[in-house]
Amino acid sequence: MTDLVDPTAAPGVPGLLDVPGLPALSGLRTVVAEQPGRVLFATVSGAHLYGFPSRDSDVDLRGVHVLPLPDLIGLREPEETRSSTEDRDGVEMDLVTHDVRKFVRLMLRRNGYVLEQLLSPLVVATTDAHAELVSHAPGVLTTHHAHHYRGFAGTQWRLYERSGELKPLLYTFRALLTGIHLMRAGEVQAHLPTLLAAVDAPAYLPELIEAKAAAEHGPAGGAVDTARVRADVEALHTALDEAQAGSSLPDAPVAYDALHDFVVRVRGVEV
Repeated sequence: MTDLVDPTAAPGVPGLLDVPGLPALSGLRTVVAEQPGRVLFATVSGAHLYGFPSRDSDVDLRGVHVLPLPDLIGLREPEETRSSTEDRDGVEMDLVTHDVRKFVRLMLRRNGYVLEQLLSPLVVATTDAHAELVSHAPGVLTTHHAHHYRGFAGTQWRLYERSGELKPLLYTFRALLTGIHLMRAGEVQAHLPTLLAAVDAPAYLPELIEAKAAAEHGPAGGAVDTARVRADVEALHTALDEAQAGSSLPDAPVAYDALHDFVVRVRGVEV
């Protein structure tokens, strides 16, 4: 596999530099380049990916590293997940990477979150192996991914009810709309403003997105009618149930064998 390459040179990669609130690409790439060993890719996730970052949002960097074979077969526990948080030029950067085997296993477990990281158009660093892994993503999509988004939305809604903050409310809507779109179109789309054009959604969401830009942890405010919002969330849960029931996605992944071979090859072992 090739070393990390500049994603701005890759065809079809959207403008990472145009996303509000993100530091310079060179700064993001420096954080990734400082990681030990091989990194297959790093992308931006979180609020920047979802389309509603605040001025004070931290930057969520997510990716995949490759442990050397001795680390997996020796006596010491392998470092399958690495995480670090640091401040760069006044911006908090949170980096989490998984070893390729753990990441692929998560892909096969109806985990929409890792698929959003893999398919994020906000690419900080990439490799040929990243492109190959992306090509396998359709083979892990199933109707059961609806459970991931249903559960995530439920968790965020409970946070909203306790805190009254705008952030978990937007996360609730984003998760439900992503799940509905995935069940209907077979596509992972995490960007809320884009989803508003693809799925019927409450008309007030653009206003909430705009309000979120002011503060990461601000209150939803008096403009939010809680009873109306609750009814809209319940309606979207029903829409997700119906979309799952009518989805053409399979019930189980079809890319298991191909991903097994990928993990072995990327470790430097011939299949």
